[in-house]
Amino acid sequence: MPSPRPMRADARRNREALLAAARQAFLAGDADAHVEEIARRAGVAVGTLYRHFETREALVAEVYRQEVADLCSAPGQLLARHAPDEALHAFLLLLVEHSAMGKGMGEALESIMTTDSPIFDDARDEMARALDELLAAGAAAGLVRGDIDGRVVLRALGGICGMRAKGWKDDAVRIVAILYDGLRYGAANHGRAVS
Repeated sequence: MPSPRPMRADARRNREALLAAARQAFLAGDADAHVEEIARRAGVAVGTLYRHFETREALVAEVYRQEVADLCSAPGQLLARHAPDEALHAFLLLLVEHSAMGKGMGEALESIMTTDSPIFDDARDEMARALDELLAAGAAAGLVRGDIDGRVVLRALGGICGMRAKGWKDDAVRIVAILYDGLRYGAANHGRAVS
């Protein structure tokens, strides 16, 4: 099967403009932004939007997918600038920020929750892999316990980040501090995790 042709530069620009306009609308709480409005904000015709995204749900999913990809590209950059334990702490705080972004997109994301889209399972897998990278680096340096994996850390944060109660974000930052201390406690006494 032949590989797909690369996207023309103008088509790529249009797609990026559509994603940026949709992201801005969703994060501003305009979950009901119509495709016509998103296309207008992007400076393209609605037909152009539908050439890139067959449905509004496909556009929402791609905005979320892009947010997760940006988040999960952070570990390498963090490890290049910080000690492994500090990089892990920074990433845990980025996960809280990601949850806040997800709450801003909450209503828009609800439109794809009823579909059979694997987007949320895929996102959790990517986040767990990103955490695994940071945990492995911390364990190899003797700075972080080696008996915990990314999926466990993600579950630990999931409860507080899933809450919609007022003040949840401040509480999540405090819980990150507790979790971070726990991940460093006894680091020298714990072996690397067995996969």
